[in-house]
Amino acid sequence: MQRDAGQQALNAHDGPWDFIVIGGGATGLGTAIEAAARGYDTLLLEQHDFAKATSSRSTKLVHGGVRYLQQGNISLVLEALKERGRLQKNAPHLVHNLAFVVPNYDWWEGPFYGIGMKVYDMLAGRQNFGRSKHLSLDETLEHLPTIEPKGLRGGVIYYDGQFDDARLAVNMAQTFVEQGGTALNYMKVTDLLKADDGYVNGVVAECQETGTTMNIEARAVINATGIFTDSIRKMDDPTVSDTLRPAQGTHIVLDRSFLPGEAAIMIPKTDDGRVLFAIPWNDRVVVGTTDEEVDGPEMEPVPMQKELDFLVEHAGRYLTKDPTPDDVLSVFAGIRPLVTDPTNPGSGDTSEISRDHVLHISNNGLVTISGGKWTTYRQMAEDTIDQAATLANVEERPSVTADLHIHGWHEHAEQFGDFSKYGSDAPALKGLVRETPELNEQLDERLPVRAVQVIWGVRHEMARSVEDILSRRTRSLLLDAQASIDIAPKVAELMADEMGHDQAWQEEQVEAFTEVANGYKMPT
Repeated sequence: MQRDAGQQALNAHDGPWDFIVIGGGATGLGTAIEAAARGYDTLLLEQHDFAKATSSRSTKLVHGGVRYLQQGNISLVLEALKERGRLQKNAPHLVHNLAFVVPNYDWWEGPFYGIGMKVYDMLAGRQNFGRSKHLSLDETLEHLPTIEPKGLRGGVIYYDGQFDDARLAVNMAQTFVEQGGTALNYMKVTDLLKADDGYVNGVVAECQETGTTMNIEARAVINATGIFTDSIRKMDDPTVSDTLRPAQGTHIVLDRSFLPGEAAIMIPKTDDGRVLFAIPWNDRVVVGTTDEEVDGPEMEPVPMQKELDFLVEHAGRYLTKDPTPDDVLSVFAGIRPLVTDPTNPGSGDTSEISRDHVLHISNNGLVTISGGKWTTYRQMAEDTIDQAATLANVEERPSVTADLHIHGWHEHAEQFGDFSKYGSDAPALKGLVRETPELNEQLDERLPVRAVQVIWGVRHEMARSVEDILSRRTRSLLLDAQASIDIAPKVAELMADEMGHDQAWQEEQVEAFTEVANGYKMPT
């Protein structure tokens, strides 16, 4: 998958596309795959990089949503559990089982949460990732050796899924291209085209690398831009009201020593009513999340100090090894595109807003898909194309994505060691290393990233910047912000040699990345 090939395909395209999908996050990529897999002529445009915003900043869980069960949203739980099973089947190199332990400190918690998890098991049916059960005090400590033992009575264990969100997004972009679609990152939609009758029939897009502007026609335009949904809707109709109430979720990343076991911790209700996770991920521990309403969408949201304080304090409350701000290797925040009740948009706490998705078609024919969650992206996409195909007046074709393997699919990817997340691409990376042994160089002992991954990201994953490599092609920025800053010059040098850029480009890239990465460091 190369951006130049995508640009050439766009330039050579004759006539209107069946669909133009705006947005290269989970929803946009899923919608584009859904359309292309049905045989529709589809173009995907992303203003920055794939999964740049919310879709790379999740809690790294593919889950049915235990908290939605508590809220009584059974339909969302059922849908998510079904899609969770499909994701594990279609991307086993990136999605795997993870044990979660709910520690019980009060006498009533064991029976209460135990019953809830049994209902969760029942809803999952044959797609269950593992049966929940009660744990004794000793069993709880065996699973969670660093859990705070004072007052601990036991626990409840259940199973859900874990994944690498940005890696999945990149593989989805590759899947879309393999299905015949055309994908372009760094192509920003700046306006919508309309026919004489006002019907939306295309977009105006500007290449963020060259400044070139293009008018691109389509039978239907799909707005799948997540937190930027309302900005595209207002290109269609400046008078429409906002439909989103953005809420920020923040995470901190700690060394693995804080949670050395193989299980995650799930606290169903902190003293302020939040759900809190501590999760082993990429040889680190991710602690999150928060739920703070914010004014609007930001490409690089900044964690609030009160969010960081909350996470550090609560991590110390439940772990024997109390973290300090100096122990935090990285912080990251994402903004959830929560869809509000249009009749009462300002009511309620954002944590109580439904994670259901909403499909809307404007009077001018702009299709907007918003809300939802990573786990249910495929179902959202299927619903969207079902409706958009009718609107576009194209031949209706059934969905085939329930069983469509995502690029990289491999049942035993763990055999590839450091390259396991590349799945079926791993042998090719190993081949590059055999051809050029110096590409096996680990760029920093603090990070699991090798030079070959930089080259592969440029050649096959449409990486255009140092940030693309260090934030999303590898997860270095989330694993250790300072270490990623330290290796940025080496990454820029490798990319420049591969892409034909000069020293000035390298310096610009390092400066730009450092500015972004400083926002991932714990404030002093």
